[in-house]
Amino acid sequence: MIISRTPFRISFAGGGTDLPDYYRKKSGCVLSTAINKYMYISVHQPFDNRIRLKYSQTELVDNIESIVHPIIREALKLTDILGGIEITSVSDIPAQAGLGSSSTFSVGLLHALHAFKGEYVPSERLAVEACAIEMNRLAEPVGKQDQYIAAYGGLQFIRFNPDETVFVDPVICSAETRMKFHERLMLFHCSGVRSARDVLNDQKKHIPEKIKNWDRMVELAEELHSILLKNQDVGAIGPILHESWMLKREMGDKITNNAIDGWYDKARKSGAAGGKLLGAGGGGFLLFFVEPDKQRAVAEALSDLRHIPFDFEPQGSKIIYLS
Repeated sequence: MIISRTPFRISFAGGGTDLPDYYRKKSGCVLSTAINKYMYISVHQPFDNRIRLKYSQTELVDNIESIVHPIIREALKLTDILGGIEITSVSDIPAQAGLGSSSTFSVGLLHALHAFKGEYVPSERLAVEACAIEMNRLAEPVGKQDQYIAAYGGLQFIRFNPDETVFVDPVICSAETRMKFHERLMLFHCSGVRSARDVLNDQKKHIPEKIKNWDRMVELAEELHSILLKNQDVGAIGPILHESWMLKREMGDKITNNAIDGWYDKARKSGAAGGKLLGAGGGGFLLFFVEPDKQRAVAEALSDLRHIPFDFEPQGSKIIYLS
């Protein structure tokens, strides 16, 4: 039995510039963090040579080509595991909620499969292989940020280069700055889920006409990075998040809706300095930057949403059980 634990993520600024349609022309970047909400993948060798899969559905098949779940099918092919395996997944967060669940699953699964074969793989390889599965083998319209933060963990500034290289730099700031940043963040779960594929496909259509918006989102990610590195007043982060969200709302027709806009307006009127919808758009989780003395008012204004406390997670995907 092998169990991997892989963190979900929160992206603060620059999201979308990790899409190939942007970073292959200009370098993209994001500032994001892993959080203490996880995807657990267990891998076990059964008595026979069949393939047993347990996620939101259950599959029992005799060969890889019969597997319905696309990521599992391609991960088994990539790691050259042909059969005799049982895979089970359990998650702290619902799927399609904007915290990078698909990529978290990909990274955690690959980690467990390599361990099943007795192989150690570094974070970089996990991220590269997860990107290869999602972006190349399955041709999903996703970027690279989720795979990298799931593999590396921590609070990171990640740059995506036109030559396909990715630079992952830990955000180095004082413990006081990190604490002040964290204690001003409030996370709320919106009802419902959304298809990231549909939202991202819609966004990609608008990249050429909205290129100045994307360029500004890169600048905002760099500004946020600079504030943390220089241990400046974290109060400036709220307006950065707000501007980023205002720009992102213009990137496609499926990013927001009346309900999301209503919740965002309520939070702002109650004291939130800024915020954003996490993920591609359409639903999932709302993140707000709120001074401590105004957090109760924001929580009351959003009482119909579930407030989710969280901490930053310093580690990326890891094997937590091996027998």
